[in-house]
Amino acid sequence: MKRPTIADIARRAGVSKGAVSYALNGQPGVSEATRQRILAIAQEIGFNPNSAARALSGSTANAVGLALCRPARILGIEPFFMELISGVEAELSARSYALTLQVVADPEAEIAVYKRWWGERRVDGVFVCDLRIDDSRVAVLEELQLPAVVIGGPEHTGELACVWADDAAALGETLEYLVALGHRRIARVGGLPELLHTEIRSRAFADVGQRLGVEAVTVSSDYTGEEGARATRRLLSSAQRPTAILYDNDVMAIAGLAVAQEMGLAVPGDLSIVAWDDSALCQLTHPPLTALGRDIPAYGGYAARQLLAAIEGKKIGAYQHETAHLTPRGSTAPPR
Repeated sequence: MKRPTIADIARRAGVSKGAVSYALNGQPGVSEATRQRILAIAQEIGFNPNSAARALSGSTANAVGLALCRPARILGIEPFFMELISGVEAELSARSYALTLQVVADPEAEIAVYKRWWGERRVDGVFVCDLRIDDSRVAVLEELQLPAVVIGGPEHTGELACVWADDAAALGETLEYLVALGHRRIARVGGLPELLHTEIRSRAFADVGQRLGVEAVTVSSDYTGEEGARATRRLLSSAQRPTAILYDNDVMAIAGLAVAQEMGLAVPGDLSIVAWDDSALCQLTHPPLTALGRDIPAYGGYAARQLLAAIEGKKIGAYQHETAHLTPRGSTAPPR
């Protein structure tokens, strides 16, 4: 679907392009009912009259967009996104491109942002994060023909290009390490369950646990320290408490460490803790946290290069980035 124009509005409203111009610019020459119908159609197809001059000129925006359906307060403490954006920015700035970032409340609002950005020529392409199973955003972006790169995958991306890492393999390595230490009751505090990468990790965690013959239980959370702490208290208060817990991000892992210490458990003597992804925070705790890590700025940088190539009309596809590797530190040991 090409960017909307005055001619598109005129065709749908059954009026002339001049009438559309009158209505959009608040000039006399059309009835109020026609004006309201034209304005409604313009909003529906994502046309903004303020961008008309740019649209006519055919110029590019020299910007790409990233809409995130996450609470803004989480982004401020989430090292993953800060490192990802730093890698994206390094590539974009070298090409004199800007990054437009917007936090949205839900997937429907995110789709509305894509339509507005494309219709107003605010961006030349977008990054798509937090892919969901049967994600409605994929079909919309395919219809708009808006250049896009999914950060995640490789499943459920439709015809969109993606940059992804093998989370299942990384999780398998971690479970095998914990089992080799002697752990037999292992829990995982996962992220938002509706996200595809959470589902991939949950499926792999259960499958590898079954293959290794150990108890592997996943509980859901939302990546915040508060929810990570609550999940940890529930796990450690159970009759068959785990001897090791893997967390889907570093913030929850640090919160879990604090809860274990608050409950009088020694880490790693009574409880081993593993964080995903590694960050400077993991190395500043006592004990420092064993973590799954990868070069996240490089991950963002490659995604940026792929998106810029798509904007130039080049054919791009799926690219598998490095798998996260485990770095053992003081938070893991054989159980007592």
